[in-house]
Amino acid sequence: MMVEKGDWCLVAGPVCGCEEKLRHIPLYSIPFQPLSPRWDHEHCAFCWDNFCLHEGCLRDGYCTRPQNEQGALWICPGCYEDFKEMFGWTVGK
Repeated sequence: MMVEKGDWCLVAGPVCGCEEKLRHIPLYSIPFQPLSPRWDHEHCAFCWDNFCLHEGCLRDGYCTRPQNEQGALWICPGCYEDFKEMFGWTVGK
């Protein structure tokens, strides 16, 4: 099911204002790996859910880079399903 343009993730969530840079980009389905011991988590660019290696966190998702690196954006599986049509995403290899 595709979400509406007024969905809270688009109008009040973390991605608000930077939607255009997420349109028609390849995403990579990868396991989360921390950048460093001090930078041990990321958030979904839409719903702000946590990616980390601790129990209760997301461990896999969609990333704007083939591996986690500074500046990469993460998208949780639920938001990927909700927004893939709206943003025209493809999954790279």
